[in-house]
Amino acid sequence: QVQLVESGGGLVQAGGSLRLSCAASGSIFSINSMGWYRQAPGKQRELVAVTDSGGNTNYADSVKGRFTISRDNAKNTVYLQMNSLKPEDTAVYYCKAVVIVTTTLLSTNFWGKGTLVTVSS
Repeated sequence: QVQLVESGGGLVQAGGSLRLSCAASGSIFSINSMGWYRQAPGKQRELVAVTDSGGNTNYADSVKGRFTISRDNAKNTVYLQMNSLKPEDTAVYYCKAVVIVTTTLLSTNFWGKGTLVTVSS
């Protein structure tokens, strides 16, 4: 129904920057919110940042001041600019979208497959 494709992960040294992108496509009537989550080895998946259709944002305390989430509604795309990266930011980063699906007009959660971010010390 809806596909999320992430890009932009990779290997970076501590203090460096990366920009993640996530594009949603498919049976989209509207998107309520889009966000980024991450899961480090041996840990639970956690919220990194989320933005709703009104442009409101919410960040995990651990990334405030370093990460910025933004959204292009026309392209159904969300971005995560990550600056001052730390080794503890190493994780698989997943995109999530809460979508009103065209065929059902129901709110449904969709996830991307994830993109690996590795920060070396």
